[in-house]
Amino acid sequence: MNDELVREQRSCEGSVSPKTAPTSAAAAAASMTLASAALESHSMAVQSGGGAGASAGASVGSGHQATTSGGHAGSGGAGASSAQKTQQQQQQSPPQLNANDMREMRDIKQLLWGDNVREDVFRRWSQGFEFSDAEPSALVQKQGGPCAVIAPVQAYLLKIIIMEMPGVKLSEISSDKCQNLLIQALCNILKNCRAPRYRIVHLLRRRLIASEAGPTKERSPTASSPSAGAAAESSTEEAAAAAAAGVELAAEATPASVKDLCQEPDPETMCDLSPDEFHDRLHTVHFDDISAVARYYMENYGQLAHTYGVLLFMYSVFLTKGSELVAADISDTSEPLIHSTYGYGAQSLINLMLTGRAVAHVWDNEQDVGGLKLRGICEQSDIGFITLMEQMRYCTVGSFFKNPRYPVWVMGSDTHLTVLFSNEKRLVSPETPSETGRRIFKSYDPEGNNFISTTMLREVLAELNLVSEPAYVSLMQKRLDPENLGIILLNAFMDEFFPLERRSTPDTFELRHYNGIPGSNENNKVRFYCGSAILLEGDLKSICTSNPMVTCLQTKWPNIEINWHDTHMPSLN
Repeated sequence: MNDELVREQRSCEGSVSPKTAPTSAAAAAASMTLASAALESHSMAVQSGGGAGASAGASVGSGHQATTSGGHAGSGGAGASSAQKTQQQQQQSPPQLNANDMREMRDIKQLLWGDNVREDVFRRWSQGFEFSDAEPSALVQKQGGPCAVIAPVQAYLLKIIIMEMPGVKLSEISSDKCQNLLIQALCNILKNCRAPRYRIVHLLRRRLIASEAGPTKERSPTASSPSAGAAAESSTEEAAAAAAAGVELAAEATPASVKDLCQEPDPETMCDLSPDEFHDRLHTVHFDDISAVARYYMENYGQLAHTYGVLLFMYSVFLTKGSELVAADISDTSEPLIHSTYGYGAQSLINLMLTGRAVAHVWDNEQDVGGLKLRGICEQSDIGFITLMEQMRYCTVGSFFKNPRYPVWVMGSDTHLTVLFSNEKRLVSPETPSETGRRIFKSYDPEGNNFISTTMLREVLAELNLVSEPAYVSLMQKRLDPENLGIILLNAFMDEFFPLERRSTPDTFELRHYNGIPGSNENNKVRFYCGSAILLEGDLKSICTSNPMVTCLQTKWPNIEINWHDTHMPSLN
């Protein structure tokens, strides 16, 4: 089963090409519209008097019923009486664990934590998705570490507000709407995994007897339809085959058992689980479409808000992606993705949350480093990423991250992640030929000196699809380097090949900043901070090491200056 799932996911990833990207984007947008509609319809149903019992009985959406499914059935035959006996026994015992999910959850635990889960690091990650009292749509991060999940979720939530709620005052968004926006953001991130099904990790309010055999069990929604009789017959055959092979299939879950096992956890009994107890109580719920996931999260919102909501969602992303595909993206799994001492998330974890791929680097496509092909970001991301580490020469952020589809960027310092966003959509408008020329020129100038060697001119022209014949290149080298210094200045290159074009980015615009740690905000209240930015003339930039915020912004806009409207200076840490 797992091999087939991996092949399906690889097929999904491999099917995206520049020609099909618009279609894929449209399909993704349609899916998220369905998820949004599902949330709205659910809210209306609740307001009109929908009961809790009905909600439990149809926990995966209209026309769906929760059923449990067991491990892979073996080959062989058995009589109908044997199958019936197996089913009768199952009705009197808790649902069994799914072998595939159980194995993958062990692998994911190893990828995330390594050989041992440190108690203090686990405690720092043990928090739910909680909104600020001072800013209705701003998530609160209680301790250092989980920003690798919280910041990307906040970024996607803000993206939805910017694109779907233009002109709205952030301070006036209702609590219920913020919950809906959070669920939409989570569904966005899950959708990026491009998986054939969504495997959502859930925390049981009590430990199952079967949990001694492993950490997870699976539930899968099955649509009620005229073919239900055929499905039941198939289930009987599976049960018979499983009985012959000595494998127990789980019994069908009733609304009562679903409610008992999966209801919102009791805060008093769930707030102090050890890492082992937490992993023993995990199980999974499978869905085929994102709108069902949205309904499920709405009906089980306590799973997101309680002590382990962030961890549960992180495990859901990893399991939906598939442990083998995650490990293949990471390539080097010798170090855990969550630092064993400080608890911060590795770049692979951040990239998985932002793009759906757990690659370890932030440059565009692949780079050959000492004969090794190291993979970076393969396409334009919905959410951008810029980092102070680039100015410190620790990495190079590519155009796909610096120029995302929406004006929202996760900002990285050496210890923390925050979010930068703007309502100015022209900040991410398509590149003009002039901006493409500048970007490609600078890709051959990794030191940021604003010049390249004359020997590189032919490669730059070829990458821009300009004339690159040897005779023409030789002529241009003499023209652009008349003093024969061996270098070509950026300004001279731009004046020669792109003399009349202006940049599409406006000269002035507003930026907003989010930092989820209360202690990094004025009066310990998490809120958004607004500033007015201006892009100065020329390409020279001043390095202001005393202001990490400006230094980080200059990795995206080299000649930016910004004045914050409040007396409080936003912090990257």
